[in-house]
Amino acid sequence: QVHLVESGGGLVQAGGSLRLSCAASGRTFSRYTMGWFRQAPGKEREFVAAITSSGGSIFYADSVKGRFTISRDNAKNTVYLQMNSLKPEDTAVYYCVADTERPYYSSSYGYTNSRSYDYWGQGTQVTVSS
Repeated sequence: QVHLVESGGGLVQAGGSLRLSCAASGRTFSRYTMGWFRQAPGKEREFVAAITSSGGSIFYADSVKGRFTISRDNAKNTVYLQMNSLKPEDTAVYYCVADTERPYYSSSYGYTNSRSYDYWGQGTQVTVSS
């Protein structure tokens, strides 16, 4: 069982920055692929970013490339999402996710597909005002 707790959401003006954190329980955090998804009101949930267990591979949605950075600290069982140059369209609930079952996918689709992740946090609200 893995418990994920997000923090760091809030209200920010367009162009501003926020840093989300996700603390995970469990002693095998370093084996998990971790990621972030988001869901805006009235929209489908979408992939944001993912990072493999060692941090050797990182994936981003095109909409956040160059603005968001995912990272992890395996010693602290924590994954981060640094969000810069925020836009109103980034407004959403952001969810931290963990894939504890499969350490490797042959294509990026495995890392960007929500069905690959078996644990989800409760979400943290990010609101970007114009």
